[in-house]
Amino acid sequence: MRRKTAIRTGISAFLLLGSWATVGFAPASAAPSPVPEAPASTGLLTAMQRDLGLTAGQAQARLAAEKTATAVEAKARRAAGESYGGSWFTPSSGKLTVAVTSAHKADAVRAAGATVRLVQHNARHLDAAKKRIDALSAPAGVSSWHVDPKANRVVVDVVTTHKNDNNVREFLDRARQAGPVTVKEAAQKPRTFAAGTVGGDPYYTGNVRCSIGFSVHGGFVTAGHCGQAGASVSGWDRSAIGNFQGSSFPDNDYAWVNVGSGWWTVPVVLGWGTVPDQLVRGSNEAPIGASICRSGSTTHWHCGTVLAKNETVNYSQGAVHQMTKTSVCAEGGDSGGSFLSGDQAQGVTSGGWGNCTSGGETWYQPINEILSRYGLTLHTS
Repeated sequence: MRRKTAIRTGISAFLLLGSWATVGFAPASAAPSPVPEAPASTGLLTAMQRDLGLTAGQAQARLAAEKTATAVEAKARRAAGESYGGSWFTPSSGKLTVAVTSAHKADAVRAAGATVRLVQHNARHLDAAKKRIDALSAPAGVSSWHVDPKANRVVVDVVTTHKNDNNVREFLDRARQAGPVTVKEAAQKPRTFAAGTVGGDPYYTGNVRCSIGFSVHGGFVTAGHCGQAGASVSGWDRSAIGNFQGSSFPDNDYAWVNVGSGWWTVPVVLGWGTVPDQLVRGSNEAPIGASICRSGSTTHWHCGTVLAKNETVNYSQGAVHQMTKTSVCAEGGDSGGSFLSGDQAQGVTSGGWGNCTSGGETWYQPINEILSRYGLTLHTS
C-alpha cells in the first residue's frame, strides 16, 4: 500500500496490512514464544463479554486461567508420557484436565498443575484411529471427524438430514472398525468462507475476496482456498500487493502471499471499531475450552471457544486435515482471517456453517503448522 492511501477513517497507518483481515501473529518463528504478562487489551475483554456473556471481571479471570492452563499443558503432557490421552480447559473451574490411561501417572500430572481423568485410550491410539478414518472416502453427508479427549473417542459428525443415507451408514460402519467412534449430528455441512468481489477491507485475487490472516516477515498468511500459487493479489484499494507464493487446498487450507509495491507488514489484527486493533505477541496454542476471537473483512470481530482440535473437515472440494473447530461465527469473505486467543495467534479462518446472525461454527488452520510448512517468521510486537 502506498503511504498516501495508508491512513483511512479509524485506521492508523501502522495497521496497513492488517486492515483487510485483522492481522496479527505469533512468535518470530514457528516455535511458541513466552506468554506475555498482559493477557489482553480492554477491547478484547469487551468483545469476550459480548460474545461469551461474561462480566469484565469474569473475562479477565478467564484469560488469566487460560494463560496458566496453556503453560500447564506442556508440563502435564511430559509428566503423563505414553499415558497421555489429551487435555481440555473447563471455564467453570478455570482448570486444565489431562486424561491418562495409567493411574501411576496421576500424581505426576497433578504435580504439574492439572486435574486428572483416567481413560481407556491414550492419544496415540486415538490419533491412529482417526488417521485410519482419514484414509476412507467420506460421503457428502459426513461433516467432519476429530479426536475428542473428553469423550476418549473419535467423534464423527453427520449432517442430520443425511444420517440415514446408505453411503453414510456404510462409512460409519468402516469408521467403527478403525477404532473407538462416537457419532453426533451436525446441523449443516461446513463450507469455505471465500466470497465474490464486494467493497470493504479485503484482499482480492481474481473475483474472490478473502481476509488477511497474520503478518510474516515478507508477507502474510491466509487460507489456501483463496488462491493458487502464482495468483496475483490486490488490496482493499485494488493496488497490487504481491502473489501467492505457496498454497494448499484441499488436504490443507493455508497459503502465504509476498508483499511489495509499497505495502509492508505489521504485527496487528484489526479490531474494526468493535475493539481496538490488537497487537500480536506470540503463538502459544490455546487448549480445548479456551476463549478465542476472530477478525475478518465481512463480519469483523467475534468471539467464542475452542471446541475441538485435529479435526478432519469434509468440504465439497475435499477433506482438509488438522483443523481446529470453534463456536465463533463467520461468513463469506472472512476466509483467511485471524484467530486469536488473548494476544496469541492461533490460525487462519477456513470455513464453517451458519452465520453471525443465527450463529454457527467455524474452523481454522493452526498457525504454527503454516509457519513450519513454509519456513516463515511471524511478525510480532
